Formats: sequence, structure tokens, C-alpha cells
Amino acid sequence: MSPTTRVLNASTKALYRLCLLLPLLANHEASAEPLVIELHIPDAPPLTFVNDPRGHGIVGDVAVAAMTRAGYTVKIHVLPWARAQKHVSEEHDHLITPLSRIPTREDRFTWIASIMPMERAFFSLERRVSSFAQAKETYRKIGVGLGSAQEDILRSEGFSDEQIYPLAIGDNPAQMLLMGRIDAWFNGVPESRYIWPKVSKRKLLMSSVGSNADLYLACSKQCSPEMVEHLRDAVEALRADGTVKRVHDLYLPQ
Repeated sequence: MSPTTRVLNASTKALYRLCLLLPLLANHEASAEPLVIELHIPDAPPLTFVNDPRGHGIVGDVAVAAMTRAGYTVKIHVLPWARAQKHVSEEHDHLITPLSRIPTREDRFTWIASIMPMERAFFSLERRVSSFAQAKETYRKIGVGLGSAQEDILRSEGFSDEQIYPLAIGDNPAQMLLMGRIDAWFNGVPESRYIWPKVSKRKLLMSSVGSNADLYLACSKQCSPEMVEHLRDAVEALRADGTVKRVHDLYLPQ
């Protein structure tokens, strides 16, 4: 066999091996691309922002940082809060935050990690209360975020449908309280204290804290165990290195 023939045969074999490897290389490159994960948030300052130059809020920024740290690409979705919860719970591998871990939601989601605690209280302009029982007797209409944990908490505490006034999450309940359309607002303490000064200079009366339920980064009921583990580790790493506190202090300075 001539030297030319040997070279051609060697080239042919090399080309054949390359052709065999091309699909594997393509698959490797495709798998190296970050997985795009949907994150559902409401516009609920300062916990989550949809349009704010600083970012996505306390819980939103931590969730996005955890997803990035875990190697995922974030795709933000904003739906009405009740619809967002239904959508995420029925999908696969969708994320949602800030979601309070309360009994009525326990079996509908995969709970990844607590991001921050959340105290809740009654806010009013005229009458301060010290318990759920007193609030039940004092307030005729109590504003709550539609689809929020606050709505579920009041129902579980025995408040009637006539007393519970669900409103779009955001500053709507604060505006309704200012106009006298509701007697009280049952909501998270940091959120209410953040929103109220932007609505009015009137003094806002706060009750004793009536409920505590941590705000979580959660996933669909059917969620990749690997993704849950990676995100849980990422949130704890952000807490350990001080990122969670720094983000909190950016939106809620002491």
C-alpha cells in the first residue's frame, strides 16, 4: 500500500470518528446551556417588585440570586396571585415566591427554603385590637390581599365571608382603608409599613402580631429533587455569606 493510500485511509477514519462524535458534542453543548426556570412573583413591595430600578425586592432578589448561583436562567412571570399559585402547583418545575407555608398550601407545593420570617397584624386608623377574637368583634370589613396567606389565615380563625374583603395585592387595601371602605387591613408588617407612608401621612395603628409564617421559595408539587437540593443549598449559602441580610437592608434600611 502506497504512503498516499495510508494517509487517505487515516484521514477517512479521522473524519468517520468526527462524524460519530458530532452528535455527542452537540448534545454536550446543549446540556451546558443553563436551564431556563420560570419564577412567579407578585408585585408586593418590598418583598417582590415587578418594576423597580433596584431589583425584584427582598425575597425576589434572594430567589433570583439563588437560581443564578445554582446555575439556572431566570424567567420572571407575573400573574394574579391566586392564579399564579394554581398554575405553579399544577405545572412541573416552576418556582414561586414569596409563598407563606400555611396548612392549606402544604400539600400543593414543594417547599424549598425559607427566605425570611413574616409577622402579620391588623392595621387600622381608629381602633387598635390585641387578638383575633377582638378583631372579629371590632371590624366589619377587613381588607386582605386576594389569594394571600392572610385571607386563608382569617378564614381558619373563623372570620365570616362578610368580614373578609379580598383586594388585589399591593397598595389597594391601604387605599381602601384610607377611604374608609374597610375598617382594618390584615397584612404582613414590613409590607404595610413600607406601603403606608407612600399612601398617607395619617397615623396607622397596628395590633399585636397575630400570625407568623415564613416566606418560602417554593416549587411545583412535581419538582426535580436535584433542583430542590441545589436551590436549597444556594439559599443557605446566601444566608451564610450575609447576602440575605444585605438585600433586606437595601429595601428596608434600619
